[in-house]
Amino acid sequence: MSDIDQMGIVVDWVDACRKGDLATLLDLYADDAQVECSCNGTQHYRGRRELERYWGPRLNAFSSAGFGLEEINPVPDGIDLEYSVAGSLRVHASFRFSAEGKIYSTLCTPSPQNSNDGCAC
Repeated sequence: MSDIDQMGIVVDWVDACRKGDLATLLDLYADDAQVECSCNGTQHYRGRRELERYWGPRLNAFSSAGFGLEEINPVPDGIDLEYSVAGSLRVHASFRFSAEGKIYSTLCTPSPQNSNDGCAC
């Protein structure tokens, strides 16, 4: 796993989000990957079909509202990312990777922000 450029994969993920490119985004995930989102109650999505259903509407919102990279940091078991939507709405996402260099899990949670803002993940 040390040969995998985890940071590069997450940068590619950010680029796909900015462009609203669902196909590229989904290709970064393992076939059995999962997303857990706790922004509006905890929701779980597993596999390409469910990830497509989860990410499709969000990418449309990201590309029209604006998607910003706030922080990206390596952590012992993956990469942590903080991004913003519409310049203010902040989300924390933790990425974990398969041995093949695909994202196998993403956990997103709301980051501290203005109480009037919601979460878009």
